[in-house]
Amino acid sequence: MTTVVLADDEALLRKALAALLPLEGEITVLAEADDGRAAVTATLQHRPDVLVIDLDMPNVDGLGAVSQIRRTLPDQVILMLTRHARPGVLRKALKLGVQGFVSKSAEPAHITEVIKALHEGRRWIDSDVSALALVDDCPLTDREIDVLRATGHGYSVADIATQLHLADGTVRNYLSNAMQKTQTRSRHEAARYAREHDWL
Repeated sequence: MTTVVLADDEALLRKALAALLPLEGEITVLAEADDGRAAVTATLQHRPDVLVIDLDMPNVDGLGAVSQIRRTLPDQVILMLTRHARPGVLRKALKLGVQGFVSKSAEPAHITEVIKALHEGRRWIDSDVSALALVDDCPLTDREIDVLRATGHGYSVADIATQLHLADGTVRNYLSNAMQKTQTRSRHEAARYAREHDWL
């Protein structure tokens, strides 16, 4: 039996996976989480065989949650679900030791197969995820993407600075650069533009 914690802010997808994964194989869902902070808490409490976590979540995103979990559980097996995989995101996730990447549109049977493979010590990156990551037309740097993603979640400049361990002025510079590159007039417009172009 493979134990799993599911972390995704999309309730419909999370509940569907929680119901379907046990039907597809010998998988027990120990807990669900609807944001990054809850994912960290549930993982540290339940210590699942595999954490299945969405990349883009409120409060703390998937990468931030993984980073926090790694401090206490350096060997935690992690499967990241993503709609869009930019090269920078893939690189960061691999540096954090994420073992698997699967598209959020994958069938539950496929996700089950990947969970089992990771539990057996293998790595897995879906071909469509790796293909998306190779096609990089985004002019934004990884840090500019970080601040725009936080902006999209409604955080203030001061909140973003605290979250990313940056000075307020540095965050403003990143936002200004992002606005210039996206030819938008506000950080919120820049975040919306970047999301519409699948850069976040």
